[in-house]
Amino acid sequence: MTRLRQRLLEWLVPDPERTEMVRRLMSEQAASQKKWYFLAAGAMVVVAATTALTAYLMEFIVDAMTAYDDRRIALLVAGAVALTFTVKGAANYVQTVAMSRAGNRIVANQQEDLYRKLIANGVSFFNMQESSNILMRLTKGATAAQQVIELIVASISRDALMLVGLLGVMIYQAPFLSLFALLVGPAAIFGVRRLLKEVREIMRSEASSAAEIMKVIQETSKGIHVVKVFSLEDQMQGRMGSAVRNVERRRNAIARIGAVTSPLMETLAGFAIAGIVAVSAFSIFGGEPTTPGELMSFITAFMMAYEPAKRLSRVRVKLETAMVGVRMMFELLDYEELLVEAPDAVALAAGRGEVAFEDVTFGYGKKSTVIRNLDLTFPAKKTTALVGPSGGGKSTILNLIMRLYDPKSGRVTIDGQDISRTTFESLRERISFVGQDTFLFSTTVRENIRFSRPEATDAEVEEAAQAANAHDFILNLDKGYETEVGENGLFLSGGQRQRVAIARAILRRSEILLLDEATSALDATSEGLVKEALARLTENTTTIVIAHRLSTILEADRVHVIDDGTVVESGPVQELLGHQGRFRDLFDQQFEGFHEYATTG
Repeated sequence: MTRLRQRLLEWLVPDPERTEMVRRLMSEQAASQKKWYFLAAGAMVVVAATTALTAYLMEFIVDAMTAYDDRRIALLVAGAVALTFTVKGAANYVQTVAMSRAGNRIVANQQEDLYRKLIANGVSFFNMQESSNILMRLTKGATAAQQVIELIVASISRDALMLVGLLGVMIYQAPFLSLFALLVGPAAIFGVRRLLKEVREIMRSEASSAAEIMKVIQETSKGIHVVKVFSLEDQMQGRMGSAVRNVERRRNAIARIGAVTSPLMETLAGFAIAGIVAVSAFSIFGGEPTTPGELMSFITAFMMAYEPAKRLSRVRVKLETAMVGVRMMFELLDYEELLVEAPDAVALAAGRGEVAFEDVTFGYGKKSTVIRNLDLTFPAKKTTALVGPSGGGKSTILNLIMRLYDPKSGRVTIDGQDISRTTFESLRERISFVGQDTFLFSTTVRENIRFSRPEATDAEVEEAAQAANAHDFILNLDKGYETEVGENGLFLSGGQRQRVAIARAILRRSEILLLDEATSALDATSEGLVKEALARLTENTTTIVIAHRLSTILEADRVHVIDDGTVVESGPVQELLGHQGRFRDLFDQQFEGFHEYATTG
């Protein structure tokens, strides 16, 4: 049995690389559900045996129907037939239920594993991958894994054994006629093999086109304002139409190739049956079979062998189709994580929250450099502002503090501890973040605030909302704190989303607060409310704020002007305004109109 299984596997997946993927899939996933697959395989063996037995019983059915002198034989044969079909039906039920349970569990496990791998990757992974491509791998890969396992289990445990059993009946009843009938096999295999290369190429292209459909839908959903304002409906419809037609064309090609195997097998089987009838009629092989029952049993076995043979002939086409998804899945699972927790990582010890950069150099690509030999300290419990031209490295500094990336050289410390040697959980428990592009989850207002501290009570959530100047507008929503905010806070205004995000940060009660342009997109009224909330949030907290609006950082304890990855000027606000320098230049540019108005009255 083991040798038969190995030979069949090599025939099903002859390519060494694909064979290795199948072995890995079977060892990692099928093995986890071996109880159900063993049960299904056992039921399939029973199905195969009863199918062969059905063909064998045809001899006795025909003989019993012609034996008018002994009715007991007919009753015994009738009982045997009824028992055989009852057992076969029960085995089919067990097989279907067991395969479904195992397959559904594998899909669930694979999707969980893929998402676990996905979320374990650093931000750089998501910067390099399109979301449509990730979604395609996550959904198609898990389903493809189930399909491959089920195809192999069914082919080995049911179809191959069924075919072997039926061939055994044929050879037992008429050995020479069986040799004639078996000429069908090589011709069918040769025909199917010629189709496989074409299938592989079509499926690779089909996966790309399916990902393009997802990408167009996502871009339309997220950029609908741009689509409408610039009248891009026809252009987007053209992109979607092209992708849809490509998928349709390739799926039609797959259907055509898959459909070829059935007529091929039917034609060859028809010629074989016609030849068998002709040969048996002329008794070329010594007059076998000797009785009508034997001939009927042989022909029945041959005709019943057609279905498993047809399934086996088509399984390689189906496997080639599914293996594209399996490859996509393994590519994601095997993706090297660039940002990992140190094996000996320790929890970040409690402290006052001083952040320091020690000779830090960093770039997003292999050749680019954004931060250059940076030495910078952010004092505990103070507010430090980072200003300067876009692309100078300000947001990168915040990303390095949150350890979304690791420096190429140097180190970032919190209270003297190298954050690359600490656990992710303990580091991020110490940090809160509010950015310009506030992200809210598609759930209620209350749950969006509570995400920062899941164990917080309702009273604590509402207290944080009050501190963020969000409580009053929340109560005016249709369902108050239980109002659904929609995808990324679609049902709230920009100022409301920002205040919910600030409430989330307040609830976290972290020692370090990072603010990245938290008020730049707000109107004057919303900005005033948000600034008031931020004033409460930054009390007794190490705050690092990035701002292009210099009016928002005039109360900062210290300002650093960042340009080209280095600090070009530092000091308190009043000191920097007291002499001509980079900060004074930026300040004069922003307030030039105000000075002109004040001068001219």
